[in-house]
Amino acid sequence: MLEEVLSQRKENHTLSAEEIALILPHRYPFALVDRIDDYEPGVWAVGRKCVSMDEPFFQGHFPGKPIMPGVLIIEALAQTGAIAALSLPENKGKIALFGGIKNARFKKQVVPGDVLELRCQMIRQKGPVGIAEAQALVDGKTVAKTEITFSIV
Repeated sequence: MLEEVLSQRKENHTLSAEEIALILPHRYPFALVDRIDDYEPGVWAVGRKCVSMDEPFFQGHFPGKPIMPGVLIIEALAQTGAIAALSLPENKGKIALFGGIKNARFKKQVVPGDVLELRCQMIRQKGPVGIAEAQALVDGKTVAKTEITFSIV
């Protein structure tokens, strides 16, 4: 469904790293979204993470065979979804917290030089609690997908 919306949009709503920092409280080394390529506040967001050999987690995961930890891919997806949720005017200054991760699947390793496309779409929300579907892709192929439960506080 999100692919359909993206193909029909005439203009993108982008956010730079500096603009993302105005919405999310995350800072180095936990700011995991480099750019938002498009989004609809409160509904969905598509972001990007450029994976570099300089990432601090590669020092220990794994020496000689750098692989981005799956938990950080999920965190990058959650941050992308948080940008969609927190970009609503009524959520300005709030934070989004994990409530749960369901059906996480990892299909391919993410390594230095990869560019993660991060897609997150809200599927339900009641009050401050919501559920989103999230997918990470590299070169158009799914590397991870999950369902994320969150709470806005």
